[in-house]
Amino acid sequence: MRILMLILALGASLAAQTATEKRLKEAAAAFTEMMTAGDKGIPQELLDHSACAVILPNLKQGAFIVGAKFGRGFFTCRNDNGVGWKSPAAVRLEGGSVGFQIGGSATDVIMLVKSARGGDKLAGSRFTIGGEASAAAGPVGRESKAMTDAQMTAEILSWSRSRGVFAGVSVQGSTLREDQEGNKDLYGKEMTTRQVLDRKEPAPRAVAPLLAALNKYSGRAGQK
Repeated sequence: MRILMLILALGASLAAQTATEKRLKEAAAAFTEMMTAGDKGIPQELLDHSACAVILPNLKQGAFIVGAKFGRGFFTCRNDNGVGWKSPAAVRLEGGSVGFQIGGSATDVIMLVKSARGGDKLAGSRFTIGGEASAAAGPVGRESKAMTDAQMTAEILSWSRSRGVFAGVSVQGSTLREDQEGNKDLYGKEMTTRQVLDRKEPAPRAVAPLLAALNKYSGRAGQK
């Protein structure tokens, strides 16, 4: 009986790890598609001058209910020297009104955090977007040339992609929480977001696709 329980536990662990790794690949794909959308995607200059990023792939319509968990993804910041990105921490986005209808299709959400100070706030165990840091829907493509005052002063800008359509999206009132289950899948033990970002060990192989995508499109702060 004990051997059977160990086998079942191992199988559950592998299944969870597979789900987390799949989500990492989906996050890398979502980010790449938004960055290759040209005038319809995220403005390059905003990415180049951001300190941190949150990428949540494949959010589902049925989960967009106030107070319910509706998305899982990853949060990462640039390395302290501004070159490259840190190993991502698993996070969950819950509650709030996302400000768009996705009509039954999967939706990707990406948030860029302008400053290291803003990123430090998001690294807490629980962070309410728009409460502890101002947030706004991000401009799309060339629209960045005509950013509103709200967008210019916001610490967090966010975008969505649904059915191939890219748009700025509001995530005001949503809560970003650390996902210790996801972190355990990736790093072998329960870790807080801050612990993941502060770790000095080499990044695990599973996070390579996401880090490669981030480094390809903005490997260092202020990149032209």
